[in-house]
Amino acid sequence: MTRVLIIDDDVNMTGVLEVVLRDAGYDVVSSNSGLRGVELIKPGDTDVVILDLIMPEMDGWATCRAIREICQVPILILSVIDKPDLVARALDEGADDYLVKPVPLNVLVARVKTLARRAHP
Repeated sequence: MTRVLIIDDDVNMTGVLEVVLRDAGYDVVSSNSGLRGVELIKPGDTDVVILDLIMPEMDGWATCRAIREICQVPILILSVIDKPDLVARALDEGADDYLVKPVPLNVLVARVKTLARRAHP
């Protein structure tokens, strides 16, 4: 089963994403802290990460860099930020895809599926 790690400080957002992704057949783990999210990464055990950028203590850019030091798991940024320079920065930090909130949930699931397929062809 494909495992998705959600890292977002918004408890309501992680709750919604957990339900949607579980209903789509994914094993889901979530964290409301970038630091804790990085601790949950186990190479070969996590298939896709969904990551918010705006978080206290350890923002999404720092979290993305920290994940890249551990492994090459696909990272999907899900953020309210819609500024091209900041989107580019996230991709430069190691993200594989970027979606702007709010996003249709079927599009989110499709992107997760695509990233998981790339991770395990």
